[in-house]
Amino acid sequence: MAKVNPIVQFILSAAFSLGAVFLIHLIILDNLGFPKFNDLIGLSYIVNGLLAIAIFVSIYIFRSKLKNQIGFLFMGGSFLKFLFFFILFYPAYKSDGEMSRLEFAAFFVPYVVSLVVETIFTAQILKKWIN
Repeated sequence: MAKVNPIVQFILSAAFSLGAVFLIHLIILDNLGFPKFNDLIGLSYIVNGLLAIAIFVSIYIFRSKLKNQIGFLFMGGSFLKFLFFFILFYPAYKSDGEMSRLEFAAFFVPYVVSLVVETIFTAQILKKWIN
C-alpha cells in the first residue's frame, strides 16, 4: 500500500475534523434556538482551517532546515491565528460593545479543533526526528 504524504494526511484530517465539528456546532445552535450562521461562524471555520494548513505545511517544509526551531514555528502559527482574529473577527464581535459567548465560541471552537490537529501532526514530525 502506498504511503500517504503527511501534508495530504493533514489536510484530510483537518478538513474532516473541522467539518464534523462545524456540523455539530450548527446542530447545537439550532437545537438551542440560536441562529446557525451568525457571528461569522463559517468564515471562522474556513480561516482557522486554511491557517492550520498553511502553518503545518510551513512546519513540514522547514522540518529539516529548522528542526530545532519547530516549536517556535508552531507558536508563531498560533500568534498568526490570533492576529487574524483581531483583524478579521474582533471588530465585528465588539461592534455592539461586548463579545457574547456565541461569538467567542464561533471563533474559539474551530481554533481549538485546528490546534489539536496541528499539535498531533507536529508531534509526529518531532517523533521522527527523535527516533
